[in-house]
Amino acid sequence: MGVNFLRIFRRKREETPEVEIVSRRPVGRFKVEKILRVLKRQVLIGEVLEGLIYPGYKVKGRKAGLIMEIERNHQKVNFAVAGDRVALMLENEIPCEKGETLEVYQS
Repeated sequence: MGVNFLRIFRRKREETPEVEIVSRRPVGRFKVEKILRVLKRQVLIGEVLEGLIYPGYKVKGRKAGLIMEIERNHQKVNFAVAGDRVALMLENEIPCEKGETLEVYQS
């Protein structure tokens, strides 16, 4: 019984739904400097080029991802502004590369 439960849990964790962008205009831009994996989550480290970023906003390159958490200097913060170098922990993984500029949209 316990093994079947774990299979169901793992399967649901891997099947993440596609994130949709509802907003038409981006509210900011983020330049990716480094891509990490922490606790099975994708973390993008980089600089906010313009705008204001909050958790719950979405980043979009070739695909879109939901921002779960923002960290600056190893401290969790409520937002990031232009010029900040931050780490964005995403709910789902998106394909991106070092040096790529992503658009940020409101949720």
